[in-house]
Amino acid sequence: MYLPRSFREDEPARIQAAILDYPFAQLVTFGEGGISATPLPLMLDADAGPQGSLIGHLARANSQWKTADAAVEALAIFSGPQGYITPSWYETKRETGRVVPTWNYVSIQVRGRLSFHEDPETLLDIVTRLTERHEAGRAAPWAVADAPANFIASQLRAIIGLRLEITAISAKWKMSQNRTEADRAGVVEGLRAEGSTAAEAVADAVAAAMARD
Repeated sequence: MYLPRSFREDEPARIQAAILDYPFAQLVTFGEGGISATPLPLMLDADAGPQGSLIGHLARANSQWKTADAAVEALAIFSGPQGYITPSWYETKRETGRVVPTWNYVSIQVRGRLSFHEDPETLLDIVTRLTERHEAGRAAPWAVADAPANFIASQLRAIIGLRLEITAISAKWKMSQNRTEADRAGVVEGLRAEGSTAAEAVADAVAAAMARD
């Protein structure tokens, strides 16, 4: 990933929080037949391995778990807040007109050694942990144990568990850090005026970047 210094993020807690908030990733592998990619939710286990691990599962019918070359590192790509930035929001437009549109976004690329797991105990642990994570905070959270045991067993037979032991993380927060303070303030104001949840998330990220500088 192209990573200019002004957009580079190295703070582990901030990166982990983004993976927690935006867990839907693209899992990319190389192997028989070339490159494969699967969209799926992944969960960070920060204590599993020197740099942590990602856990999740694939459908057994998805051939990626059979074709991925274990000798080649896999890549998980997470996308955070993102959105179009019009130059009309920049103070510089009014001053010089020397501006162009851009796109603000958060992207996290996680590389690591990928392994797949078929044993029922490991699969049950993975789906239980994923469920507890995403049901947390709900008024009436659903639990794996709410379903009949024989039904859960049949569902587990239809999936393959995965663990990606992390070897490297690259994180990019492109949130107008290369613009003047006045331009950045205009971006925040313009995004908030859009009124959408997505625009608000980008505005919050731009404002947070401003507060850190």
